[in-house]
Amino acid sequence: MQTILGSGGAIGVELAKALAEYTQDIRLVSRKPAKVNATDQLVSADLLNLDEVRKAVQGSSIVYVTVGFPYTLKVWKESWPKLIRNVIAACKEYNAKLVFFDNIYMYDSNYLNGMTEETPINPPSEKGKLRATIAETIMNEVRLGKLTALIARSADFYGPAIQNTSMLTETVIKPLGKGEKANWMGATKFKHSFTYTPDAGRATALLGNTPDAYNQVWHLPTASNPLTGKEWVEAIAVEMGVKPKFRAVPKFIVKITGLFIPLMKELAEMMYQYDRDYIFNSSKFEKRFGIKPTSYQQGIEDTIRSGYKPA
Repeated sequence: MQTILGSGGAIGVELAKALAEYTQDIRLVSRKPAKVNATDQLVSADLLNLDEVRKAVQGSSIVYVTVGFPYTLKVWKESWPKLIRNVIAACKEYNAKLVFFDNIYMYDSNYLNGMTEETPINPPSEKGKLRATIAETIMNEVRLGKLTALIARSADFYGPAIQNTSMLTETVIKPLGKGEKANWMGATKFKHSFTYTPDAGRATALLGNTPDAYNQVWHLPTASNPLTGKEWVEAIAVEMGVKPKFRAVPKFIVKITGLFIPLMKELAEMMYQYDRDYIFNSSKFEKRFGIKPTSYQQGIEDTIRSGYKPA
């Protein structure tokens, strides 16, 4: 049995699709799980409850964590440490391997131009500090020989299955589809990598089913020639058949808006990712598996054609 904890999000859905190539014994776990494949086993669980996590993990050979909590520091501080303690305890109890889907918030902000698995850990944000602690907790169990695990990291992501979980969707695709201006966070002249969600799902499934991939960190396949903010807006607008109208939203505006819109308040500390080149390197994965990521042009076409049309 291969189990996905937090199966309802964009990554969980793509991962479930990809796992069907390896097994028909797939268990999807969330508060309200829904089948992706016809043979999926559904388990409703509160992942902050240890007993429910134990029941969800029992019988699993591999456990994937693709949980997405509401994007607030308060919720993250309350939820992430408890979740990861529960998952590690259950994986150790039932001798299950752990695959943790991660982001890059823990990386030093001075090293975002060419991020690799060896990029220094020095998080500049509170959310980043929390993610660094989670990753260290997992890998410390690995070093102690108590857990078999891997960490699969993604850049910001985009793709056809995303509704409300992508910055690119919320700030560019949806406004353009309504005939409004796109809102690019920070300056539009910097390059910014995005990982295509179907690539992320397939790669995570592959890593989970590759025995020698464990006990290390992997960057998931991401196209190596990222667009600038301006180029992202223009490419998306062309595919949607609309004018590439946009505004650059500086940090002070995000802070002011945050007084009225909670999400914007949460984004303020992450603005450093948009005031410099943000380039994600996945050459380790590509060389090991001989797999190339989807091009940005193809990814944009597939994303828009999946349902994001002008209003």
